[in-house]
Amino acid sequence: MITLQDALKSGREILTENKIDNGEHDAWLLLAFQFKISRAVYLAEPLKEITQKDYETYLDLIRKRSRHIPLQYITGEQEFMGLDFLVREGVLIPRQDTEILVMEALKVCKDKEVLDICTGSGCILLSLLKLGGVKQGTGVDISDEALEIACENAKRLRVTAEFRKSDIYSQVNKKYDIIISNPPYIPTGVITTLMEEVKDNEPTIALDGKEDGLYFYREICKRLKDYLNPGGYVFFEIGYDQGEAVKKLLTEAGMDDINIIKDLAGLNRVVTGRWNEKKGEPFT
Repeated sequence: MITLQDALKSGREILTENKIDNGEHDAWLLLAFQFKISRAVYLAEPLKEITQKDYETYLDLIRKRSRHIPLQYITGEQEFMGLDFLVREGVLIPRQDTEILVMEALKVCKDKEVLDICTGSGCILLSLLKLGGVKQGTGVDISDEALEIACENAKRLRVTAEFRKSDIYSQVNKKYDIIISNPPYIPTGVITTLMEEVKDNEPTIALDGKEDGLYFYREICKRLKDYLNPGGYVFFEIGYDQGEAVKKLLTEAGMDDINIIKDLAGLNRVVTGRWNEKKGEPFT
């Protein structure tokens, strides 16, 4: 006889042996995922019998995690802003740090039109649409895989959004009240130093910010006023050491009221700005 408790014990042992960070916790999360149970249900019946087939299926999940495949790619889900998002290999996994970016935008996004550059799974744009009363939202990305999952997430959340394949502004043809982005910002040379879960599994295209990590900020800022309405806002997620550099780029782009926002760990995480011109330049 095999019980839930037996399965959990096996899962914990395998992940611990393979030096998986938070392995005991991940073993539990995979147990909960496989058997669709809460911790309360498990604690009430830890000796509940399971089939050999279900046990083997659980161990298959554990073995995937033991190879440093991210938990979210195994379960196909990640919670973000209290919403459940689909994720899969080839698409960046939403991070808790990015919630800081969304929370800043939520302060001003009601009845606004939003452009989300490098939208990925769509978690930023869809959270703003679902929670912030956004008037209209467009997400752009160069990755077909990302756009596919973003569309699936929109349907899942019952949110209307436009997703378009575009290399930054290449297929954008209007101005917006808010431009928001969590672009690739890791310097190319740093990527090989990242955790195995990230460097070996998440898409390099969603991580690599070129030589100094600032490539996408430069490209976005070059034509900000062509795609931002007067009085509009800009929100960027940044690396912890990029605040001043991105602030300078926004200043050079003619933005005002530029602020650097820290995350819960006290690290620079978001840069915001606003175009305070009363009259905008014509769209070109």
